[in-house]
Parts: sequence; structure tokens; C-alpha cells
Amino acid sequence: MIDITSFTTDLLNSVKLFLPETTLVVTFLAAIFADLLVRRQKHIAGYVALAGFAVTAVFLAQQTGIGTSAFSGLFVIDSFGQFIRFVILISSMLVVIFSFFSDELHHSNTKLGEYYMLIIGMVFGMFLLAGSSNLILIYLAIETMSISSYILTGYTKEAKRATEASLKYVIFGAVSSGVMIYGISILFGLTGTLNLSEINAALAVGTVESVPLLIAGLMILSGFAYKISAVPFHFWTPDVYEGAPVTITALLSVASKAAGFGVLIRFFRVVFTSGNDPGTGDWALVGSIDWHMELAVLAVLTMSIGNLVALWQTNIKRMLAYSSIAHAGYLLMAVAMLNDTAVSSVLIYFFVYMLMNLGAFLIVQVVADKAGTENIDDYSGMGYRNPLIGVALTILLISLTGLPPTAGFIGKLYVFSAVVNAGWLWLAAIGVLNSVVSLYYYAKVIRNMYLRDVESKKSKLAVSPVVLGLILALAALTIVFGLYFSPMINWANSSVQILSGF
Repeated sequence: MIDITSFTTDLLNSVKLFLPETTLVVTFLAAIFADLLVRRQKHIAGYVALAGFAVTAVFLAQQTGIGTSAFSGLFVIDSFGQFIRFVILISSMLVVIFSFFSDELHHSNTKLGEYYMLIIGMVFGMFLLAGSSNLILIYLAIETMSISSYILTGYTKEAKRATEASLKYVIFGAVSSGVMIYGISILFGLTGTLNLSEINAALAVGTVESVPLLIAGLMILSGFAYKISAVPFHFWTPDVYEGAPVTITALLSVASKAAGFGVLIRFFRVVFTSGNDPGTGDWALVGSIDWHMELAVLAVLTMSIGNLVALWQTNIKRMLAYSSIAHAGYLLMAVAMLNDTAVSSVLIYFFVYMLMNLGAFLIVQVVADKAGTENIDDYSGMGYRNPLIGVALTILLISLTGLPPTAGFIGKLYVFSAVVNAGWLWLAAIGVLNSVVSLYYYAKVIRNMYLRDVESKKSKLAVSPVVLGLILALAALTIVFGLYFSPMINWANSSVQILSGF
């Protein structure tokens, strides 16, 4: 029999812990009413979104140091989830600001109120995903963020490629979701529960057959791999990145990927490990399946195919799409180590990846709006048409390559160090070789900006002072965190606590 007093107390405490997510729901409703009542201001819903995100950040900061569960173990609040949510929130705030200056969105005949509302809904889904500790809640969170992203991808519906991209995204998403939910059903049949910690307890007993467990695990992994653009579930990425508005491409490349990696790491940490091995510090795996090797193979395929295919791209959005796939491979390389040091390196990498990737996409947006092109060859002479844009893009591309003195170097250094310290030298060597390959296609853009069409009579590229300030700030931060990275490292090291649902 349910104790009403205990249930009520737990519910009230859970509501207090759920304040960041509740704020997002209130922000969503406020954006709807603001858009209905203030029709003359096209971006009113965007301003409401920014205000809501700011309040959400305050409530999220108040959860520092908390480690507990809510709603009877369905949702957890811990330092790991808080870090992922902050990455999602900062990325989303920047994307909303980018949207204010996007000619691509302004040329659309569709009202922008729904656009900002869908971004808020997508952020809510990602927040849920970052703290879910139940397989059904994980699935619902993925679907919540996915539905919004499907619509946002094709938001500029008068563009043929946007409609095509949205349709492909829906088809691939439906297939991966179907595979994932079937894997969840198998795992439920094997263990009799959907709670991650209870699944772990069932596996620890040792009565679950390895073969069906492996099949279920791989099926669920395919759903996560789809969200992070891991091979072979990456086929949607280049078409969606090219066809979607640049702002949404930027959001998918950072925030959506952060949420995907957050739930992937939590799933493997809670379900398949029994704490840290006192001898090595690695997570002690439950069962006979070597998840290290499965994830390592996935990492090698992802970064190798992403980098190799990027070499042949002529559209800069498609190039950055394959680059994003390759970066997912680097992150998976660390995840495959399954230890706290590797998780810390993933968090460091994600923070710097957010800065350099959003900066690069903002420049792509500016060039597409002002010069009407996304072709890499048309970046010829860009370093002279707007020297500040040229310098900023050069810094960001160097950071994406992972060269000093940028923050990208620090991110890769910690990822590779985690792999080497775990004894996987061959995997680290493949990662370094892939970084060398990536240098070629990033350098191609830099070459075009400074060594091609130098004497061209093309007009100067005029950019809004606010947008130029954002670009220079993001580029500068990649240098700052490349030279002074202690706060970032300390924050990541203190955010490796991953709780189960109890």
C-alpha cells in the first residue's frame, strides 16, 4: 500500500529539484502568449526564450553539489548532468542570438514565433535526456527533442533542400527509434525492469544470457549513435546539416550531440559497471561482454570515415558535418576507456568544441547571408575582404584541428592522454593520424582565404558590429582557454559524478 505522506513529500521535493526543466516549460508557454499578443515584434519569442534560459541557468547553478534522484528514481540530479545541461543551455542561448541576425530566417515567409518555441521544446527534451535514469524516460526525451529538431530542420520550407533534409531526418530517426525501442523491450524481458540501477542489479546476479544482452545493448546503442552521428548511423548528418538553417545546424552539432553523449555515458556507467576497479581505476564491468572493444571499434570507424569523406567536400556545411562526425569519433575513443578520467576528458572536449564549432558556423552564416555562398572555393580572398573574419575563422579551424595554442589542442590532449593512460596506444595512434588528415581539409579553407584570388575586385564583406563582436569573442575564447585552461579542467574534474536512479 502506498504511503500518501511519503509519496507527497517525495513529489514536492522532486518538483523543487525539477525547477530548471519547469522553467523551460513556463518559458515555452510564455513564448506562445508573447507571440500571440505582440505581433509587431518578429523576435519577441526569441527574447522570451533568452530570458527563460537565463532564469534556467540560475536554477541550474543552484544545483551545484547536489547528488540525488527525483520522481521515484526516474530522474537524477548530479554534477555530470549539470555540466551537460550547461553546455546545452549556453549553446542554445548563442543560437537564439545568432538567429536574430540570420538573413536566411528573415527571408522565410514563416513567422519566427514557432521557430523559437521549437528551440525551447528541443532544449527541454535535451535537459530531460541529460538526467534520465529510466529507459522509457530516455526514449521519451529523445523523441521530444527529435520532433522539434525534425521541424526546425525544414523550417525554411520554401528551400527544396530543407524539405528534403527534414524528410531524411524523420526517416532515419524513425528507423533508429524503432531499433532502440526493440532493444529496450529485449532488455526489459531479460531483467524485468526499466530502471537503470535495477537493470545493473539484475545483471550483477549473473543469470542474464550474454548473447541476448549483447543484442539488446547494441540495439540501444544504435539509438544513441544516431543522436551523436556515429558511423554507421551518420548518413542523415551531411544532408541535414546542409539543408537546415545554419542556426539549427549549429544547434544540432553541439547541443544535440552533448545530450546524446550524456545519456550514452550514463547508460554504460550505470547499467554495465559496478563502480571503480580499485586496482586500475577503470569502471568494473558487469557481465562477460567487453564493451571497451565495441566502443573502440565504433570510434575508429566514426573518426576515420568522417575525416576521409570530409576531404572531398566542396560545401563548407557538409565539410563541417563530416568534421562533426569525426569529432564524435574522438569523443567515443575516450568513452571506450570507461573510466572517470575519460569522462572528464569528454567534458573538457565538449566545452571547447562548443566554442569553436559555434564560432565556425556563425561565420558560415555571415558569409552565406552576405556573399550568398556556402562553396569552399568562394571563400577565396575572404581574408582580404574582411580581415577580422579571416583571422577568426583561421583560429577556429586551427582549434578544430587540435593545434596549439588553441583550446582544441587542450581538448584533444586530454582525450588522447586518457586513451594512452588506459594502455590503448593503437587507438591513440589512429586518433592522431585522423587529426593529421583533418588538417588537410581545414587548411584548404585557410588557403582559399589567403592564397587564392588575392587580387580579386570583389567587394568588402560588411558585417554587423554585434555579429563581428560575437565572432571575435568566440575566437578569442578558444585562445584564452588554450593558454589558461585550469578553471575549465577543474570544472570538468568535479563533474564526473554520475548517479543512478537509486
